[in-house]
Amino acid sequence: MFKESPIIRRVSRQIMVGNVPVGGDAPITVQSMTNTLTTDVAATVAQIKALEAVGADIVRVSVPTMDAAEAFREIKQQVDVPLVTDIHFDYRIALKVAEYGADCLRINPGNIGNENRIRSVVECARDNNIPIRIGVNGGSLEKDIQEKYTEPTPEALLESAMRHVDILDRLNFNEFKVSVKASDVFLAVESYKLLAKQIDNPLHLGITEAGGLRSGSVKSSVGLGLLLAQGIGDTLRISLAADPVEEIKVGFDILKSLKLRSRGINLIACPSCSRQEFDVVSTVNALEQRIEDIMTPMDVSIIGCIVNGPGEAMVSDLGLTGSSKKSGYYLDGIRQKERFDNTDLVDQLEQRIRAKARSMSERLDEKNRIDIKTKD
Repeated sequence: MFKESPIIRRVSRQIMVGNVPVGGDAPITVQSMTNTLTTDVAATVAQIKALEAVGADIVRVSVPTMDAAEAFREIKQQVDVPLVTDIHFDYRIALKVAEYGADCLRINPGNIGNENRIRSVVECARDNNIPIRIGVNGGSLEKDIQEKYTEPTPEALLESAMRHVDILDRLNFNEFKVSVKASDVFLAVESYKLLAKQIDNPLHLGITEAGGLRSGSVKSSVGLGLLLAQGIGDTLRISLAADPVEEIKVGFDILKSLKLRSRGINLIACPSCSRQEFDVVSTVNALEQRIEDIMTPMDVSIIGCIVNGPGEAMVSDLGLTGSSKKSGYYLDGIRQKERFDNTDLVDQLEQRIRAKARSMSERLDEKNRIDIKTKD
């Protein structure tokens, strides 16, 4: 089995979003976006903290009005995670949130206004050491590009992106990342592949408007998986019509499956069949909910019978292999004398997983140490 990812990442320059590096040799970051009214400061802060609690590296906040910009000022003072402000059309909003501590400006320079207004925003970003994200979307291409191509195509998205890139290049500003999102998987993938050949700036990945929790997760996994497997992508957002917390979970699951990030428990579980000696499905579902707060990287295998169980357990940090009445327990690939009663597996597994996570976290350096909650 692969212990490390065989993926060779595209070489990109690095920018800083607050204290989080994006691009270069930095880990691929996972972000989400609040869906509360930004003017509702309490609700927005609560959602940002919920996202941070499940591992969000970066959070984006829409700032459509000056009232929202004033609210952002309060929000920024109450959270720790870097915040990207999403701004369209009104350049004055960009200037205001930069003053209030935005960690990144998500704009399209071409829709901010005339050259003087664009220059004002770029100079403000430069003066405050704030990067910019150019965000191209297949559903909102410029009118002349729509007329030229008649429909969204990879070449159309690339032309739109490079139009905005050229503006920043003329202003000698290179602290930016770019996205070329589309709701169609093939359109998004081909657009990113074209863009990756044109610039060395970090790329922000996403399948926009992907759908609900299940369908959107599948579509995003396929599209982003195709790109990430080719080494393309420095930060990502899973766009779901669901609780934004789920976007972070799915994002990390995608990266874990490709061995590009290791954060939290990687559960290896069989789909179950008539050979199972305990109810695998209910055990895994209950356990997954209980241990989602653990961020220590760990492989845990839960297999219902002895056919594949021992093999998986021997390459896991902690493993369970189903057997009659009592199941076998493996730690660091070694079978233990201790056996688990099949009638009380969830409690026993959670206890051992938390103990193992504590011991593993003690070996991490202070910068990466993770506190593990202890159940009463």
